[in-house]
Amino acid sequence: MHTPGTPTFDQLRIFLTIVDTGSFAAAGRSLNRAVSVISYGVANLEAQLGLMLFEREGTRKPQLTVAGRALLAEARSISHGIDGLRAKVKGLLDGLEAEVDLAVDVMVPSERLGRVLRAFAAEFPTVQLRLHVEALGAITAMVLDRAAVVGISGPLAAGVEGVECIAAGSVPMVPVAAPDHPLGRMERIPPGAGRDYTQLVLTDRSRFTEGQDYSVISPKTWRLADLGAKHALLREGIGWGNMPLPMIEPDLVAGTLVRLAMPDHLGGTYRFAGVWRRDTPPGPAASWLLDQFVALGKDDLELHGMGDV
Repeated sequence: MHTPGTPTFDQLRIFLTIVDTGSFAAAGRSLNRAVSVISYGVANLEAQLGLMLFEREGTRKPQLTVAGRALLAEARSISHGIDGLRAKVKGLLDGLEAEVDLAVDVMVPSERLGRVLRAFAAEFPTVQLRLHVEALGAITAMVLDRAAVVGISGPLAAGVEGVECIAAGSVPMVPVAAPDHPLGRMERIPPGAGRDYTQLVLTDRSRFTEGQDYSVISPKTWRLADLGAKHALLREGIGWGNMPLPMIEPDLVAGTLVRLAMPDHLGGTYRFAGVWRRDTPPGPAASWLLDQFVALGKDDLELHGMGDV
C-alpha cells in the first residue's frame, strides 16, 4: 500500500494556479516560471501523493481527475491557511497585535458598537478581538488589571491614577417607567414623587463604585448589574429608572415604556471616554478602535452633564 508523502506548499501552489488559470502555460506566466518547471512541480506532487491529478491526454486543457477534484478543497484550505499565517506574521513584524481585548460600557449604543466592529473586521482581518461588555467602573478596572488593553468607559474613568482618557462621545439618559406604573400614569409628576417608588439602579462590583451612587433619588432601590435585566423589569412595571435613549426608543414608540416628565429629574448625558494604561500604550489595531469611537462620538461632544445610571 502506498503511503502518501508530504507535498510542499510550492507544489500545492502550482497545482492551484493551474486550476485557476486553466493551463500549464498560463500557470507559468502567472508564477513567472517556465512551463517545464510547472510540469515538473505537478509531476513531483503526483509522485508524492501517488495519485494522478490531471488528465493530460485527449484534451488541450488539463482537466482534473476524480482524485484531483477530491483534493482541490483541501489544497485551497491549506493555501488560505498559509496566506493567513503570512499576513499575521507580517502584522507582527510591523507591530500589529495578534489580538485585542476591548472592554465596552454597556451604555454604548449597539448600533455604534456594531459599526465600529464591522469596520474593524474589514480593516484588520488577522487580528482576533475579545469583546467584554461591562458596567460603570468595571471597564476601568479591566484596563488597570490588564484584562483589556483599551476600554470605552463611562465617566467614572476620569481622574483614575495610571489611566489615560480621551473623550469618546456620549448618550442621552432619560427616566422611564411602564405605562401602568403609577409614575407612568401621571400627566404631571409633582417634585419629589420619584422618591415614593422603587428606583431600578445599575450597579457593579468594581472598586471604583464602592460607596458611590449616581442620580439615585429614591430611598427604595433595586440594584442590578445587568442593563438588559433592568430594561426587562422596567417594562414589567416593577420600578422606574434611567435608561440610554437609543436602547429604549423602540419601547417609547411602541408604548411599552413612557418617558417620565420629572421636574426634578430630567435625565442627563452619560459621557464616554476611551481609556488605556499609561504604561501600556495601545498598538495599531487598538489605537484604530479608539480613533473610531472618538470619531463617531464627536457629534455628542457639545452635550454636557453627568450621566444618570
